[in-house]
Amino acid sequence: MDFNQIYAAYSPRIFRVCMAYVNDHEQAKDLTQETFISVWKNLSSFRNESGISTWIFRIATNNCLRAIEKSKRIKKTDLPYHLPVTPDEKKEEKLQFLYNCIAGLEETERIIISLVLEDLPQAEIASIIGLSHANTRVKIHRIKEKLTNKFKQHGQFE
Repeated sequence: MDFNQIYAAYSPRIFRVCMAYVNDHEQAKDLTQETFISVWKNLSSFRNESGISTWIFRIATNNCLRAIEKSKRIKKTDLPYHLPVTPDEKKEEKLQFLYNCIAGLEETERIIISLVLEDLPQAEIASIIGLSHANTRVKIHRIKEKLTNKFKQHGQFE
């Protein structure tokens, strides 16, 4: 698989994972770009010890964690901005609410649920985050419960 195929196959998924981490569209685009710059630079040294998707998601995860750590050290000010209006505003609202809920989780939980939302197998998620498969399964269940409760509390389930 060449770089263009890899980029086409994984960039939308990596963007969504980054978005779940940082909850900022522009920063998620930057992190996705940084991830694929790293993939491009290191593709020739990829040793196939894990699946290519595991390797790419690990790079993205590390980039996101570094960005979060860096942002904790920088003072932020909120600037007013408006989300673009889409034809399906209700769906967009729920998606934004989901990203906000995910942003409120602890780092490990954000990593796990972001990968779950990308339909990665639990065994691969366990490999990416460095936990046992059983521990990962339990964490996924608990994270889903937390998110479900947040949605119910805010009337997002009809």
